[in-house]
Amino acid sequence: MSGNSRNELFETMPIPRAMAKLCVPTILSSLVMIFYNIADTYFVGYLNDPVQNAAVALGAPLMLAFNCINNLFGIGGSSVMSRALGSGDEETQRRSTAFGVYGAVLMGLALSLLYLLFDDVFLKVLGTDASTVKRTGEYLLWTVGFGAAPAIFNVVMAYFVRAEGSAFHASIGTMSGCILNIILDPFFIMPWGLDMGAAGAGCATFISNCAAALYFIVYLRLRRGKCCVCLRPSVFTESFTVAGDVFSVGIPAAIQNLFNVTNLTVLNNFTAAFGSDAVAAMGIAHKIQQIPINASFGFSQGIMPIMGYNYSRNNRKRMREAFFFTAGAEAAILFSIGCVFVAFPQALMAAFIDNAAVIQMGASFLRLMGITLVFAGFEFLAVASFQACGMGRMSLVFTVLRKVVLELPLLVLLNHLFPLYGLPGAQLCAEIVLCIVAVFIMQRILSDKENNLSKQ
Repeated sequence: MSGNSRNELFETMPIPRAMAKLCVPTILSSLVMIFYNIADTYFVGYLNDPVQNAAVALGAPLMLAFNCINNLFGIGGSSVMSRALGSGDEETQRRSTAFGVYGAVLMGLALSLLYLLFDDVFLKVLGTDASTVKRTGEYLLWTVGFGAAPAIFNVVMAYFVRAEGSAFHASIGTMSGCILNIILDPFFIMPWGLDMGAAGAGCATFISNCAAALYFIVYLRLRRGKCCVCLRPSVFTESFTVAGDVFSVGIPAAIQNLFNVTNLTVLNNFTAAFGSDAVAAMGIAHKIQQIPINASFGFSQGIMPIMGYNYSRNNRKRMREAFFFTAGAEAAILFSIGCVFVAFPQALMAAFIDNAAVIQMGASFLRLMGITLVFAGFEFLAVASFQACGMGRMSLVFTVLRKVVLELPLLVLLNHLFPLYGLPGAQLCAEIVLCIVAVFIMQRILSDKENNLSKQ
C-alpha cells in the first residue's frame, strides 16, 4: 500500500468504509481459518470414532500454544509498527517487522524440537489416556513436530501486512492455506483416501501452512520497496533495540494465550474424567463456538491498525468513531449467532458426529457458549485496543483477571456444583464481569482528557 493511500485509510476515510477495508477481509480470513480447523473435526467425525475426535480435541491446547508466539511477536511487533507509522518513524517500522518475524520463526522451530524430544511428556499433560494417546500423538507429530514454524510465520506475517493497511493481502495469505487444507482433509482422513484418520488431518494442516508461507514469501518479493515489512537479515541484527517496546505489548498478549492453553488443558482434564464421549462433545462444541469467536477476533485485529495509528497522533475523536462503530456491528452479529446456538444446538452438533450421547452433551454446552458470545466480543475488542495503544500492563491485568482470578476457580466450583455441565458456565460468568469492567476503562481511554492510562 502506498503512503498516500495508507494515510487516507487511517486519517480521513469515512469510518464505515475504513473499517470495512480493515475488518471484512480479516473476518473472512478468520472464518475460513476456523472452517479449516472445523474441517478436521468434521471429517474425523465422519469416522464415527469418539477416540479419533478426542485426539483432535486433546491436541487443541498445544495448537493454541502457537498463539503465545504469534501474540508475542505479531501483536507486539504490529503494535509498535502501527504507532511508528502514525509518528513517521521509518526505522522503527523496519526493525519491528524484522524482529517480529525472525523471532517468531525461531521460537516455532524451538517448540517443534521440544515436542519431538519430549512428546510423551506433552501427551500426558494434555490429558491423554491409553485409548487416546496414540491417535493424539499422530495428530500432533504433523501439526507441532513438523508444522509449528510455517503455521506461526503465516499468522505473524498477516499481523504485519495488516498493520500497514493491506488487510486484503494479509487475508489472502491466510485463506489460501486454509482453503487448501479443507480440500486436502477428506483425502487424507477418509477410508476412501489415505485413511490416516486424525493423523491425516494433521498432515493436511502441515501442507497447507507451507503453501500459505510460500504465498507471503512471494508477496514480499513482488512488493519489495513498497511494503513496510522488512526481512533483511542485516535489519534483524539491529532490531533488538525495539525488543523492549515489542515485548511490553507482546508479553501480556502471549501470557493471555498461555492462560488460554492452561485453562483449555484444565477443561479437557476435567472433561476427560467423564469419558471419551464427553471429551468429543466438548471438543466439537468448542470448535463450533470458534466460528463466531474467530469472527470477533477478526473485528479486533481489524481495528488495531487504525487505533494504534491514531493513538500516536492523539486523534481521540477518530478512535472513538472507529471503536463504537466496530463494537455495534460486532454485537449485532454475535447476538444473532448466539440465538442460533441457543435455539438449534442439537442440529449443529449433529453436523459433526452421529452419536446421540455426544450430541446431547454438546447441545447443553453450546447453549451456554451462545450466551457468552456478545460479552466476549466486547472484551476482545477492548483488549485489542489496549494492545494497539501500547498499554501492555492493562491488557495483562485483564488477562490475569479473566483466566486466573475468575475462570480457573469457576471451573473448579461449577464442575463441583454441576458435574460436567457446569464447565462451560465458567467462561460465561468471567466474560460478564470483564465486559462490565471494559466499558468503564474504554470510556477513560477514549476521552479527550489526558489520563494515566496512556502510560499503561
